[in-house]
Amino acid sequence: MRSFAWILILLLCAAAAGFALWQAAIGWRPAESQYPTQGVMISATDGAVHWPTLKGAGADFAYLLATDGDEARDPRFAINRGGAIAAGLRYGVVHKWRLCRLGADQIANFLANVPRDPDMLPPAVMLDLEDDCADRPDVALLIAELTAFLEAIEPYSGDPAVLYERSFWLRRRLFPPDYGAVPWAIWEASDIRRVEGVENPVRWSVVRPPESAKDNP
Repeated sequence: MRSFAWILILLLCAAAAGFALWQAAIGWRPAESQYPTQGVMISATDGAVHWPTLKGAGADFAYLLATDGDEARDPRFAINRGGAIAAGLRYGVVHKWRLCRLGADQIANFLANVPRDPDMLPPAVMLDLEDDCADRPDVALLIAELTAFLEAIEPYSGDPAVLYERSFWLRRRLFPPDYGAVPWAIWEASDIRRVEGVENPVRWSVVRPPESAKDNP
């Protein structure tokens, strides 16, 4: 009977420790002393956003999903864009590149749905290379179409676009990424962070400080 009681106590302690670690993980973000510029990626899947509260939680910028492939548009893009601007957050837009959709049609979708704004951060492109289609483009065609897309959207901010999870914007939960051909510029440190003002967990990122840009990842 005593053995059972001890096992029960150990299980309860383990459960309590696991719960405490999870709570710490979903509330964690990199230290502002190391990474002064921090922000989020927001889409309709994050639910309603109270932008002033999000800014108060430490967000300096927000990247907003705008368009997806050749037709889709994030249903909350206009609301999120207006909220970010009203709260004083700098914002950028994200396009989800679909491998099996024509580049020209993806350009048209972006241009039709994203207002031109000289104060906008460089646009970001999320490459979805897993599309399962019968007519997958070869590497040469993919590079040509993606290059044409980037050339079409980069004038929106006057800066080169950022490729999400491809060298410049890398993901690694809790620890700085140590992969990539060049040092990362943006690190997505968490995709489970709970922030007041946002209905669902958010993708939380930090910008590499200028003084460490020449360092290795």
